[in-house]
Amino acid sequence: MRIWHQSFTVLDDVPHYRDALARHLRAQARPDTVVDLHGMKAGTYPSDYPGTHIGYAYLAGLHKEQFVQAALCAQDEGYDAFLIATIPDTGFEEVRTLVDIPVVTFGQTSVLAAAQLGDRVGIVNFIAALEPQLRRNLRNYRLEDLVGPIVQVEAEFHDVMAAYASPSGLVEAFERAARRAIAAGATVIVPGEGPLNVFLADQGISRVDDVPVLDSLGTCVRTAELRAAQFRATGLRPSRVGFYGAGPERALVDAARAFYGVPEALR
Repeated sequence: MRIWHQSFTVLDDVPHYRDALARHLRAQARPDTVVDLHGMKAGTYPSDYPGTHIGYAYLAGLHKEQFVQAALCAQDEGYDAFLIATIPDTGFEEVRTLVDIPVVTFGQTSVLAAAQLGDRVGIVNFIAALEPQLRRNLRNYRLEDLVGPIVQVEAEFHDVMAAYASPSGLVEAFERAARRAIAAGATVIVPGEGPLNVFLADQGISRVDDVPVLDSLGTCVRTAELRAAQFRATGLRPSRVGFYGAGPERALVDAARAFYGVPEALR
């Protein structure tokens, strides 16, 4: 089985995270599953790490195109599932209408899995600009009643990357943030975004006090394996009814993308 993992990060810019991510997902997947890591294209973020772009609706929307392209490539190349490995589930609604292979997302999958461990999900994040997107997604998924506090770790992206070499400061910052979420009613914690998730898994952190901390990406890989097996066995696909389900013919998709000037590298 092959799973296409699609990050919102330019993975080659952050080799410590890339290598830890590969190691962690290999440990979580079945022995016969291959998880191929894919990041955003080099130069996607000329101003700064994607945290700068995530805070703006238009810029975040533009970057959906790379997820669309990745999903189309994954299906064309025979992958069994496509994993959108970023908590705002970038491009999920669009991608799900374009491919038949299972599409599994960090945000939706994490909340659904966490709800089996506790009745009030807290998200501990390190990018404050994500909260409006997460809240809107949760409303669209009809999951807003499951999620309570969204709390920010006192760290930036570069702090998270540096913590792979010197972990103690980030561990303490995460635990402080998790306890704030717990004090606000959280009974299970979802770590926001892949770098923090993988860091916590590397440190063996699966609980804060008596509250579980979900391994979101590990859960996503296992969910992708299940969904891929169902697709193979029964052809189980998403609804193809209505605006958010109906899938256009591939020729229409390719023609529209060409008309709007999508570069050949993304078509």
